[in-house]
Amino acid sequence: MRNHRLFAAIAAFVGCLSLTAQSITLPPSGDNQKSAITQYMGALASVTVTYNSPDVDGREGKIWGELVPYGLTDLGFGPRRPAPWRAGANENTTVAFSHDVLVEGKPLQAGVYGLHLIVTANGPWTAIFSKNHTAWGSYFYRPQDDALRVEITPEAAEFHEWLSYEFTNREPDACTLALFWEKIKAPIRIALPNAKELYVTEIRRELENAPGFQWQNWEAAARYCINNKINLEEALQWAENAISLPFVGEANFSTYSTKAMALHALNRNDESAAALKLAIEQPTATANAVHQLGRELLGQGRKADALMVFQLNHQRFSGAWPTEVGLARGLSANGQYAKALQHARRALEQAPDDLNRNSLRAMIAKLEAGQDAN
Repeated sequence: MRNHRLFAAIAAFVGCLSLTAQSITLPPSGDNQKSAITQYMGALASVTVTYNSPDVDGREGKIWGELVPYGLTDLGFGPRRPAPWRAGANENTTVAFSHDVLVEGKPLQAGVYGLHLIVTANGPWTAIFSKNHTAWGSYFYRPQDDALRVEITPEAAEFHEWLSYEFTNREPDACTLALFWEKIKAPIRIALPNAKELYVTEIRRELENAPGFQWQNWEAAARYCINNKINLEEALQWAENAISLPFVGEANFSTYSTKAMALHALNRNDESAAALKLAIEQPTATANAVHQLGRELLGQGRKADALMVFQLNHQRFSGAWPTEVGLARGLSANGQYAKALQHARRALEQAPDDLNRNSLRAMIAKLEAGQDAN
């Protein structure tokens, strides 16, 4: 009786094992090793490709049109419907987008997609992004699962033994994903349609957390919007928070300068000029810092504002270095070459090193010739 019970227990245990059996880990079929590559566009949005990578293995000249058939073909398994190529080996090749993107100019929502290709002997190929990304290869491909189809143009490339994906172009708001195999390159252009807005959304979220307890982050947020000419009303509030938010804000040269920039971006020019004067009056203002502010305004084409800043700097610091240089630049930019020349000559007497002396000599030569020295 006891033996019967033991055999029954063993049989039940073996049965459980058979129900939960898992495959052992062996090398990939055909040595088509799994690969993955990720590229960020800026700091937020990413593209990740996961694929299995076959090699040419002596089949040069027999890849395209033979191993990888042209057009749609019956792959001999599954529903046996005409199907595209799996864009790799073994399982589905997948592409994951962290954010909504434009693929070859067409919108595609964030998510994971199976990537398939319709390859042709001549002319464009078709890249297919399928909502079914868990099937094995292309055997179970169904057109109704397509999220997007785009045409891409293959190009000749240097020989690649292993099929690989690379990001051949990388920009803050775009990248190019390219498949390389044998002597073919197939690029797919990807772009973020709203990169700046993504940063504003993330900044807004972060400022509600620990970063919001530092005035420097409020100022940096305002500066980002000002420099990119977006979200300007909120940028002004962020600049004001950098100055006066309870327990966080700090009135200093940098924060008032940023507020002035925000006001100017909103065409509130009188208020902007007043904020610039307040910035220069701050105890944290230095002659060099104010000089750089004037140079920044010159770079923006704000010649009158730059001259005002250079004049205030000269008054505040009693003509100390480099305020004479600033006046020379500001006056020159506003066409007052004779006055600019006087200040440039004074600056030459103050110059602390050969680099500045040589720069001022070149400036003086231009002014003597009646030319803008900037």
